[in-house]
Amino acid sequence: MKTQTLDFVAKDKDGNIFLIGEVKTNNLRGNAREQLKHYLNQYHGNISFGMLVDTENIQIFRWNEQELSEPIQILNTADILRFYDPKFGQKQIFESYLTTLVEAWLRDLAYHWKSPKPPAAAVMEEIGLLPHLADGTTEEEVELDIVR
Repeated sequence: MKTQTLDFVAKDKDGNIFLIGEVKTNNLRGNAREQLKHYLNQYHGNISFGMLVDTENIQIFRWNEQELSEPIQILNTADILRFYDPKFGQKQIFESYLTTLVEAWLRDLAYHWKSPKPPAAAVMEEIGLLPHLADGTTEEEVELDIVR
């Protein structure tokens, strides 16, 4: 059985993966979206969302087990992540650190560890992601078995 290593995943309170995320420090190109779609298509599970992150944008997509939507939300990465690192955008950022900051934001949305109202909480509620995040977690570099 083959495995794929994903940059990060978000899991709901029951430990089910509902979001797969890919992180790139350079601007995302079409191949990042295709790679995300490939991962979603290959993984057998009830994943509802995909996320592509670079230093400029956080793009959130819906996945219906066949098609990856156009972005349902595009957020400015610096506007979100400066809350967790005030110098974000003023220094070189490596993919591992960018992933860590995105996870910090997602966990703040889940647990409010830093703020009662984390950045873009209303937007995440509006698109249906916030309820999945509640009491959930994130994991980096997750290897998933490909069953299709």
